[in-house]
Amino acid sequence: MVTLRLENLGASYGRHEVISGITTQVFLGGEVVAVIGPNAAGKSTLFKRIAGLIDGPGRVLLEGASKGRDGICYMPQDISANARLTVYESVLLARKQQTPSWAVHDTDLARIDDILAALGIDALAFRNLGELSGGQRQLVSIAQTLARDPEVLLMDEPTSALDLHRQMQVLGFMRQLAREQGMIVFIAIHDLNQALRFADQALVIAGGSGQGSGPCEEVITVDMLRAVYKIDARIERCSQGAGHVIVDGVVQETAMLQH
Repeated sequence: MVTLRLENLGASYGRHEVISGITTQVFLGGEVVAVIGPNAAGKSTLFKRIAGLIDGPGRVLLEGASKGRDGICYMPQDISANARLTVYESVLLARKQQTPSWAVHDTDLARIDDILAALGIDALAFRNLGELSGGQRQLVSIAQTLARDPEVLLMDEPTSALDLHRQMQVLGFMRQLAREQGMIVFIAIHDLNQALRFADQALVIAGGSGQGSGPCEEVITVDMLRAVYKIDARIERCSQGAGHVIVDGVVQETAMLQH
């Protein structure tokens, strides 16, 4: 089973320290981890540090991954791609970039067919990327990332351009995929209700440092909401057991942060 733990992780851009001292428990294959926190908290930088795209202090302790660090795949918020490529070509290209040979096999084509169908975009397979809406391009970005067969998947706000139906579909699919393939799926997400519904673990980032990690119901609490998000709220549980954050108190005054 693949496992991952962060130990005193940090990263800087030049002299500006963005994240520091982030330590977590061991995350296990099959789990979905919601990475939550305010804007500009350092979530994207954390993902880049885990993926090895930037350097910094601390350690990413990865065990049980058959491809080693190559098994960590990062999906940023915006993925640039050649608008002249078709959806199918772009996903195939992403898959072959991870293999030692550019030869295309039937297994590659079958894998792409399965991914496009699961995301509900198989009808777009032969349309050019430049013809797609923002939400459709986001689904293609997810398909490109999944085509690389990740063992640890870092998804930076993967549902931000999707309508509610598609959000639920994608998050449900990612939870199912994590279970079936033994992946660890990290999802940076702003909707705490969706985090409570679809994630097993939560990692809270604020001001560039970790503010807690563990099971969602233990981490997403009224005290955390007050301390990190500066809101008074309550959490109620529905009949299925998932919690719902309900904001019905006073929003504390804070300075607006720029992206």
